[in-house]
Amino acid sequence: MDIARLEAYADLIVEKGVNPDKGQDVILISGLEQLDFVRMVVEKCYRRGAGKVIIDWIDMPCAKLDQLYQTRERLSVVEPWELAKLQWRVEKLPALLWLDSNDPDGMEGIDQEKRAQAQMARYPQIKPLRDAMENRHQWCIAGVPGKKWAAKVFPGIPEEEAVEKLWEAILASARANGDPIANWDQHNATIHRRTEQLNAYHFTALEYKSSNGTDLSVGLIPRGVFAGAAEKDLSGRVFNPNIPSEEIFTSPMRGQAEGIVYATKPLSWQGSMIEDFSIRFENGKAVEVKAKKGEEVLKKMIAMDEGAPYLGECALIDYNSPINNTGILFYSTLYDENASCHLALGRGFENCIDHFENYSQQEMRDMGINDSMIHVDFMIGSADMDITGITPDGKKVPVFRKGSWCF
Repeated sequence: MDIARLEAYADLIVEKGVNPDKGQDVILISGLEQLDFVRMVVEKCYRRGAGKVIIDWIDMPCAKLDQLYQTRERLSVVEPWELAKLQWRVEKLPALLWLDSNDPDGMEGIDQEKRAQAQMARYPQIKPLRDAMENRHQWCIAGVPGKKWAAKVFPGIPEEEAVEKLWEAILASARANGDPIANWDQHNATIHRRTEQLNAYHFTALEYKSSNGTDLSVGLIPRGVFAGAAEKDLSGRVFNPNIPSEEIFTSPMRGQAEGIVYATKPLSWQGSMIEDFSIRFENGKAVEVKAKKGEEVLKKMIAMDEGAPYLGECALIDYNSPINNTGILFYSTLYDENASCHLALGRGFENCIDHFENYSQQEMRDMGINDSMIHVDFMIGSADMDITGITPDGKKVPVFRKGSWCF
């Protein structure tokens, strides 16, 4: 891959993505294959004015060995140094940048029950510190090719060629060709105009219908708003949490979802694949799940905690999106969720409450924002999907027809 194009992509991630303040620390999470690009991003962060860049290296094969050989009791332990590190983050509020290159099948074969039990044991200790950081710092997730990921997306070709093809797909999806900064300025403006149009309706519900059997109604929060693209933290710092991002999203009312929805793309969750699946909701709760592959993983997912089987997000993306038009199945939620409409199980977004800065977390949860240890996006958009918004006076407004925006 041409170095100049990678430099421009790194500039985009740092400037429009994580956007560190002068003197602010940055935590950068990356796989071990990405050393050259990580060095490039680290320098960009420092040139942007970052105080200190801290690298958290991750390795999925080692993480899988942990899951295979450690006991459930050992996996459940939160070490004092882990809590101290999170407490440091609460106090310092570093920007967080994750360069994602995970192998979609990297955790196949582990004991999912053991893993789920360990995560559930760890979460109550971590949750107060995580809540204390919510909406108080910038964060960004962006993709970088990994060899296993590239081989999954482009099977049957030489490794170097697959990685190069994945680089091309990542740069195209991220609007990182040409002038990436100008592209994102224009893209953010377009997304924000459309959110204003949606918010003017004050929808109380969304209805989804598709020929694949999807027939779902989702209630919305009266004080809820749609958002998308660039966001602000509570200090007013602007950042783009996902590169790429095509979505306009809101968090629905907990307990108000009725019907069934069919996924239109596979889901890779924590290194395990879930394919050809459906979820049926009653009183807002996922009460039945079916999958041709990964059904047990899906059942473990919605049993992670009390909020896991409830919806935390409704996201709207035109089926004619740049990512969908690549014709590539990325096997990565970051990309596939931005190819077409999706929903998410689990935790909702507090910044989807109008003037969220004026309310406590508990007040926003009382308004209807779901709380959970998970937030898992799954794709439901199709070429014939219709989405209808319901206004407070009961009027039905077409939002999507045949997979595309009506306005």
